[in-house]
Amino acid sequence: MKRVIWKLATVAALTLLAGVAEAGNQFDYCLVCHGANANGNLAIRAPKLSGMEALYMTRQLKNFAAGTRGVPADDVSGHEMRPVALRLEKEGVLDAAVQFIGTLDSRKPTATVRGDVQQGQVLYAACAECHGPKGEGNAQLQAPALAARSDWYLVTQLNNYRLGVRGTDARDAFGAQMRAAAGTLADDQAVSDVVAYINTLP
Repeated sequence: MKRVIWKLATVAALTLLAGVAEAGNQFDYCLVCHGANANGNLAIRAPKLSGMEALYMTRQLKNFAAGTRGVPADDVSGHEMRPVALRLEKEGVLDAAVQFIGTLDSRKPTATVRGDVQQGQVLYAACAECHGPKGEGNAQLQAPALAARSDWYLVTQLNNYRLGVRGTDARDAFGAQMRAAAGTLADDQAVSDVVAYINTLP
């Protein structure tokens, strides 16, 4: 079933990419899934992109295109992004797409994850070493900001790292670091707790 969904998503993504070139801004199709100003679309599980660091977004798109990310069968959303990233790279417009996202108005999304904020603060101390005490990110370490992101997506990705759905490819050094970090979260509750704390950051 997941393989069928992936094939349908691939066809849909490529169809959008083919049609947008005739419709005006060639990157408006990003907003079809990721919402107005790429602030996320919870209904179809498309995360917020606006406000994301260009360096991190570029790295992830290249990872999708290279097969470093989005390959495992359980990574349904990764399967949806791979054909998009492949097309962007093939047409030589990946950097331009990232620049387009950078021009959009970023807004803090509504919180959807509940957890023990106090316990989450304790757990976040390890995250702060790379992602900053306020979740602001660290450019020198190439660690993205975590504050003002789609909280449900943070939960999904932390669990993907924990379960080996993401960060297992030998070429993904940053993913390997995150997999080790996420592995310190004992269970689903710990993941929810740390993300609930992240939601309190400005």
